[in-house]
Amino acid sequence: MGKRSVSMRKRSYKSGAPPGSIVHVGKRYSGKTAISVMDISSEKVRDRKVADVKDCAPPRKKSRTISWIDISGLHDVLLIEEFGKQFSLHPLLLEDVVNTSQRPKVEDYGTYLFFTLKMLSIQKSHGTIACEQVSVVLGDRFVISFQERPGDIFDPVRDRIRKNSEAVCVRGADYLMYTLIDIIVDNYFHVIEYIGEEIEQLENRVIRSSREDILVDIQRMKRNVLLLRRTIAPLREAVSRLEKTESPLLGEHIQHYFRDVYDHIIYVTETLETYREVLTGITEVHLSSLSKRMNEIMKVLTVIATIFIPLTFITGVYGMNFQYFPELGWRYGYAAVWIAMLVIAGGMLLYFKKRKWL
Repeated sequence: MGKRSVSMRKRSYKSGAPPGSIVHVGKRYSGKTAISVMDISSEKVRDRKVADVKDCAPPRKKSRTISWIDISGLHDVLLIEEFGKQFSLHPLLLEDVVNTSQRPKVEDYGTYLFFTLKMLSIQKSHGTIACEQVSVVLGDRFVISFQERPGDIFDPVRDRIRKNSEAVCVRGADYLMYTLIDIIVDNYFHVIEYIGEEIEQLENRVIRSSREDILVDIQRMKRNVLLLRRTIAPLREAVSRLEKTESPLLGEHIQHYFRDVYDHIIYVTETLETYREVLTGITEVHLSSLSKRMNEIMKVLTVIATIFIPLTFITGVYGMNFQYFPELGWRYGYAAVWIAMLVIAGGMLLYFKKRKWL
């Protein structure tokens, strides 16, 4: 089983900074921050890459176009700060965007909603689970998504928009926001299914073998399940708040969709709790197997030591350096002692086998 990890990001070096300080926390992406804009109207969809923040201004109030701005790469804090000024985003919101150790939450800033959660993906080539923070801002006829690095799971959403852009325009920007959150949560099912298969393989290994290195894999798996649970469980409260919010940016029709997302999160968290209990059981089985193996070894060693006790006694008696030993002058004394020891050892072996101690 390959190593897998969901890293915990340090944020201690941000201590002491004033509120609203835009300080990137997390793994730094080496590439350049990429900005893509998708302008969605009922007639067409316009995809474009922009190099300047000024080229992705908010849609005009009377416009029927819905814009989806996607930013990949949060290490360029100057660009993020400039983008915040362009869209009049609160400094605390930008602080949460670049802090990739943020727990899932929802914030209502009046003219826009802010939602952040974790996007998980399986890297089968390395046997790892990658965790990336995604922040979504919902405004009037626009949605902004912030990602740590290029590459995501939103391609199915993009394809659906290109095929049926009118559906997004009719349902609104809040539906687009829901679609992004929904596909992230749906991807959790692939992750927990992958973990479930690995746990099943680990369980089979424990049953077939009692090697001590299995315990390392069990502990690694338990740690990753715990980290996944800590990553996903807070999302339940955030989606619940989003479902119940009275923001005018969310229509009443969208509440039912978020309720479905909430049910999915409940299922995922309960499944992870089940996996944690299964791993605890596997640990107990493995430790019991090791204990049983040790008991078997100790039993064999005890039987061997018990057989040698009378043999040691005989050799000890005839190893004493007394001058007068009646058997020392006997021609068959050496052979008689060997025969006696073999008979004693054989008799004890038969006795132990009859008692099923061997």
